[in-house]
Amino acid sequence: MRLTSLRGVSALASVLINADLLGQGAIKYGAPDKIILNSGGPATDLAKNSILCGPTNTRIVVKQPKSESLDKPNNALEGKINLISKKPNFTAEVEEWKHGCWYHRNIISAASLGDLMNKLKQLTPEINFLKGLHNHPTGPFWAGAIAYDMVQWTQPILLEKTPATGDVVAVFWLIENFIIHNIASDKYTVYGLNELWNDAVLSIITEQNIEVNLPKQVTNNFPESSSISDEQHLHSINKITTAIAKGMFYQVNFGRFWSGRLVEHPLTIFQRLNLANPAPFSAYIEAEDLGLAIVSSSPETLLQCFDGNLSTAPIKGTVTRGANEFEDLAMINSIIDDVKERSEHRMLVDLMRNDLSAVCEVGTVNLSRFNVESYTNVHHLVSHISGTLSNNLSSSDALSAIFPGGSITGCPRTMVCAAIDQIEPANRSFWTGSVGWFSPHSNDCSWNILIRTLEARKQGKKWTGIVGAGGGITIRSDPAMEVSEAIWKSQAIRKACGWLEPDFDLTNSGKLEVTKLPIETQFNFSNCGIVSNISDLESDGLIKNSVVIIDNLDSFTLNIAHAIAGLGYDVCIVNGRDSQSEHYVDSGVIEAIFAKNPPSHVILGPGPGVPQDSKITMQMAQFAMEGRLKIPLLGICLGHQAIGIVDGYDLIRDPNGAIHGTPVNCRNDGSGLFATVRRSNSFVRYNSLIITGDGSNQLVPNAFDEHDSIMGLRHKSLPIHTLQYHPESIGSTNGIEIIKSFLDLSSDG
Repeated sequence: MRLTSLRGVSALASVLINADLLGQGAIKYGAPDKIILNSGGPATDLAKNSILCGPTNTRIVVKQPKSESLDKPNNALEGKINLISKKPNFTAEVEEWKHGCWYHRNIISAASLGDLMNKLKQLTPEINFLKGLHNHPTGPFWAGAIAYDMVQWTQPILLEKTPATGDVVAVFWLIENFIIHNIASDKYTVYGLNELWNDAVLSIITEQNIEVNLPKQVTNNFPESSSISDEQHLHSINKITTAIAKGMFYQVNFGRFWSGRLVEHPLTIFQRLNLANPAPFSAYIEAEDLGLAIVSSSPETLLQCFDGNLSTAPIKGTVTRGANEFEDLAMINSIIDDVKERSEHRMLVDLMRNDLSAVCEVGTVNLSRFNVESYTNVHHLVSHISGTLSNNLSSSDALSAIFPGGSITGCPRTMVCAAIDQIEPANRSFWTGSVGWFSPHSNDCSWNILIRTLEARKQGKKWTGIVGAGGGITIRSDPAMEVSEAIWKSQAIRKACGWLEPDFDLTNSGKLEVTKLPIETQFNFSNCGIVSNISDLESDGLIKNSVVIIDNLDSFTLNIAHAIAGLGYDVCIVNGRDSQSEHYVDSGVIEAIFAKNPPSHVILGPGPGVPQDSKITMQMAQFAMEGRLKIPLLGICLGHQAIGIVDGYDLIRDPNGAIHGTPVNCRNDGSGLFATVRRSNSFVRYNSLIITGDGSNQLVPNAFDEHDSIMGLRHKSLPIHTLQYHPESIGSTNGIEIIKSFLDLSSDG
């Protein structure tokens, strides 16, 4: 028997609409737009408070500008993308509600998503209704929705598939009146500046039982359509895995879409989902005049910030529920033991550690929890990663730095965002974007990832909708299973839309619960150094006596940098894949720069593609091997391959298959960087290519995997060392000790 009795803020929304305190009947208090942030299910660490926003009088709308034409489209599947160092500003309209409609007030120009959100601070009243609360706003705040397509201003690439000019890509409302529902106590509290509205709402909460019964679901006789067929889905997955095998990237999240007419209002669909598929980061956004409604039953948070502490909880790794308690436990154990699922998840954890490190104090980014989180139809692997926000940054800067979420893009981030644009049939719009809230004065915020989401559009009196679903494609992906996974991830919301029969079930159902798992590695750093990004090697002068890392467009570079800074060294990061780095090579100034301001150590970092894609990496490897760069040099992954190529080794596809995110047992001969560690350790690899052969006899292989593939090299006389694996990964045993061994080397060799 299906539940029809609804409680919480979703039910309260209907009660207030009927009382003319929300929606069209409440226009004397503010706009009819609706914003509901609902933590569904039982009270947990994830689901503590829900927020129902009152009528608002200020709104910010960002619309797609006329897109720049691409002179040369990206071909990320072959590793060829065009990086954009500086993009033109976009504009946001500030609108004011008066006389029963939205009026244009002024325009805000912004260089980035974070820049726009920071500028809203001056429009926000600095008032605290109540201090000392946690996990929800304590004063006026902004709430809204951000389309995935805002990636145009968070990644250094131009998109080929952009929204139509004038389409809404972000909308924020200033919330000055709101209701908090504490899930554990079932208590509602009203906050705000409009005493008339507050008193009327408080009276209803006090006098009424906040519960509504949903009517029987209306039959939807309009068929849905899919953006691609199952066969096309399979073909796209095969194209992605082929590119992964070539070394272009490690994982790509690929999505498809189902669309059709809606015969019930989007709010009713949202309420049905609250009952059928409760999730801690559910949300409902509606702006009828914009023809937009967003219905989400998302289980995933993108970013939270409270009291200066940032956290993200990426989801990657999914299995269905079991038919009974015994089978359900077996499914949980299967995902814990599954090499593919664990590798996919570890890759995402390393990516999100890297992203948080961009905005957190050195030495503070760590895992706080690792769980299997069980929802109505699925079990997910979820890691909780936290760090301390840098003093000079805001939570909006942090959101801009990690948007869009790694779980719905892949890795390395920039390359896979270009691949998604290349291979998916259309722009994503709001699917895999975010809904949430932020307080510019306190820096508190909470943002979800818009998965399990319906985007509804109104044309005349009719609503249509589109639902996206997909999954992370890795080298170990089973294409048929990936197609099935996308279908059953979408089934709950497609059923709520009426596109699938109510009894359509590809999965079993179960209760919400959490299974705690041990964390692989905890990093303990103190007396940390400084991490800086160097835009101009010739004038900054900051590289002297620091550790220089050449960043080859990888999504783990900051993990390496923070590990080194955590050991007390200052680090300078230099972009190895932009026009400036190519200028250094073409003008022949690298050697002079490093002679004038010699760093203590140099690391040629990892990255997608082949070493020749980074001219500066290849040139520095050449100088070092010729004895012209008299500084300890370490090559990691792509850097390892570059040094090997200079010495005469061959670069080939690993005949044993690509390995991404998987710990591999590696043995060493105790020489070079391995003098102080065990002869056998487990390290995480992210590579499709390996070096092989004999070289010119200057470099000696000193580490190998179980297939005798070369995992490390050392120079016979110079301080040059290489590692094919990633010592900084969450899954690498004694990886930090290897990095420390390199840092202990001095420039005299």
